Amino acid sequence: MFRAFFKSGRWFFWAYGGGMTLLVALFVQVQLTVQLNEWYGAFYNILQKATEHKVEEFWQQMVQFARIAFPYVLIATLTSYFTRIYSFKWREAMTFSYVAKWQKVEREIEGSSQRIQEDIYRFARIVESLGLQVTRAIMTLIAFLPILWGLSKGVDLEPIKSVPGSLVWVALLVSLGGLLISWFVGIKLPGLEYNNQKVEAAFRKELVYAEDDKVNYGRTETIVELFAGLKFNYNRLFLHYGYFDIWVNFFEQLMVIVPYLIMGPGLFTGAITLGVLVQVSNAFSKVRESFSIFIANWTTITELRSIHKRLKEFERNIGY
Repeated sequence: MFRAFFKSGRWFFWAYGGGMTLLVALFVQVQLTVQLNEWYGAFYNILQKATEHKVEEFWQQMVQFARIAFPYVLIATLTSYFTRIYSFKWREAMTFSYVAKWQKVEREIEGSSQRIQEDIYRFARIVESLGLQVTRAIMTLIAFLPILWGLSKGVDLEPIKSVPGSLVWVALLVSLGGLLISWFVGIKLPGLEYNNQKVEAAFRKELVYAEDDKVNYGRTETIVELFAGLKFNYNRLFLHYGYFDIWVNFFEQLMVIVPYLIMGPGLFTGAITLGVLVQVSNAFSKVRESFSIFIANWTTITELRSIHKRLKEFERNIGY
């Protein structure tokens, strides 16, 4: 899966040169989000005491926002475009590497067409997407942890106000706790995804054969039987995703108010300003989202684990 792209001289430029380009683009985006976080503090402090400031200061802040946001939008758009190309190049490398081995295998391998046509594409796309998200999360942590640590000095809530970097520790603990719970809640999902793809392959295979031979394939009773298996598997999958979604949505909504629960009392005692509160909310969100990157992508990770399992099985069958 990785060898075909990253250990091939033919794809060296794309694998490493393209990867470095994406890393640079992510670094610039993270730096712009840091600047935006600083802007929040200054802007909302002006709003809190609007009568003490001139309207020109408000418009200056709007111009400053545009100088940060517009380049971010442009870079993010170009990064997304280049990522799609990078994923397709990875798919191309894997496809022809697998095909060369598969053509030499004389026995029939179940689901070969699906493994080569669909699973390779989904694997390259998901790994690339998750890889970028994890890299962005690491860069965000490096940039925002010192900011959030410094902002923890404004915490005025017992008993954590005396703990250095309390906001960082809270973000870490809730994220690890959420990850642990997500693991147990979604523990059956990878196996269900794997089984689901097997019945999908059987259903697709029958339809493909029926395109050339409707006498022996594509009979109504056969299709009904295969689709009944599909329906049974999907109903199980939807059920398990249902209670997992309940947990994830509850966790996400709870995390919205956590920084306000911690910092809110300090706003009323005068320990912090509105600008600091908004800045903390934004920084806490960035750090917590970075810590929780796997929770936010649990469904995608489940799909990736299922695809990886199928491709490893295919590699063994073709002697890769």
